[in-house]
Amino acid sequence: MSKPGTPRMTHDDAEERAMRRMPLRLRLVHPLRRSLSRRLLVLTVLFVMLSEVLIFVPSIANFRKSWLEQTLGGAQIAALALEATPDNMVSPALQQELLENAQVFSVSLYRNNVHRLMLSEKMPPKVDAAYDLRRAMAPMLILDAFRTLLAGDGRVIVVTGYPRFGAGDFIRIVVSEAPLRHAMIRYGENIFLLSLVISIMTASLVFLVLHIVFVRPMRRITENMVAFRENPEDARRVIAPSSREDEIGVTERELGAMQRDIRATLNQRAHLASLGAAVSRINHDLRNILANAQLIGDRIGAVEDPTVQHLAPRLFASIDRAIDLCTRTLRFGRADEELPRRSRFELAPLLEEVREMSGVPDEAKIRWANQSAPGLMVEADRDHLFRILLNLTRNAVQAIQEGKGGEGAICIAARRAGEHLHIEVADTGPGLAPKAREHLFQPFAAGARSGGAGLGLAIADELARGHGGGIELLTTGSDGTIFRVCIPMEMSTQSCAEAERQGARLSSLSGAR
Repeated sequence: MSKPGTPRMTHDDAEERAMRRMPLRLRLVHPLRRSLSRRLLVLTVLFVMLSEVLIFVPSIANFRKSWLEQTLGGAQIAALALEATPDNMVSPALQQELLENAQVFSVSLYRNNVHRLMLSEKMPPKVDAAYDLRRAMAPMLILDAFRTLLAGDGRVIVVTGYPRFGAGDFIRIVVSEAPLRHAMIRYGENIFLLSLVISIMTASLVFLVLHIVFVRPMRRITENMVAFRENPEDARRVIAPSSREDEIGVTERELGAMQRDIRATLNQRAHLASLGAAVSRINHDLRNILANAQLIGDRIGAVEDPTVQHLAPRLFASIDRAIDLCTRTLRFGRADEELPRRSRFELAPLLEEVREMSGVPDEAKIRWANQSAPGLMVEADRDHLFRILLNLTRNAVQAIQEGKGGEGAICIAARRAGEHLHIEVADTGPGLAPKAREHLFQPFAAGARSGGAGLGLAIADELARGHGGGIELLTTGSDGTIFRVCIPMEMSTQSCAEAERQGARLSSLSGAR
């Protein structure tokens, strides 16, 4: 805890201190990581510069070739001036002036396979490299251009090329490479500055467009998600979708729909939490009342009057159901269901336990049929699967008892369907009412039977979904109701629909009716 009088450190202060402790390299990178706009701007500049570099490589090679061809042309003009004189002879001073104007050390012209040394200094320098422009391809020109840039000043090269206007077979000059190298460096600097200006302008335009079209809407979505997370109950924080028809418009509409669903779910859970808190407060008093009712019922049960003996079991059953309903309501309100602990076990003994606990005595008019394959092994949480089937069979028993004179049949059949286990629970009761079908698996929405709280199916479906499966109402009507429990294997990626396509519907249910 901080000492009295010490200012409290905020999140921004702590972040600023952490930034100061970072190395310089990380401090430069950290802002880029936090801002999509900055990263977009930097990446745009880098990509445009990369494109300019790819353009610069062939352009510098072409510049070198053009410079050498112009030098060859100047040397050819100097040689033509020499040919205009008698006996092709000029004074040494004029010869030196022609060489200096052509920026070469010597000029040789080949005509009709005859070599003629047209102009040359008295002591030509030593040649360091030779280049032939007649057969030079693009890769070789690019390589020669980088050799020129990387070489130092002072190199002397021999260049061979075609003379202009077909004035001979070829022309060869000896020239200093330093002027060419300096011209290439100036050209590269100009290209770099021009590329930088183009990159900045292009990046700015691209950044502006992308910022308006993508980044700003994404920032709006992000800010809305953060604000909604802080207070999801505030209806003003539900995003208002724009009229865009692209992916961002779809994202906004889907986000708005999801936020409305979350608000509805949170409101429903808040109501359930309030209900659970209220039931928790009255649970103690309610149990005391029910305990007194049980004591009175026990005394009434001791009376030997036939009418009392006939009505007492119904009274005891009603009290037991009230206690069970209170217990289940509290358990559901706490939402303390553990994760499934899968194990491998045989299904038949579990179904026998379900029959014994479902409230169907042996002498009852309700027939029980177990049509699962003998020795069928399943992988699931045994306790959870027991509770799922017990809730379904109890509902089936109560449905049969309330309709058709208490006579009927319950059939449980299990089979493998792909990577799933399908268990179908069928009864011959009067079927579900339309109101019950609308909110079948929602707690407290509507009971599947008269007087029910609607918790049994909700709890069963929650346990099945904990396994990655679910419960589906296949059919319901005057002939009865069929529920199917789908339990996938632990590592299965199949959906229930895909698993169902691999196996046929159980055909033996009709024989149980």
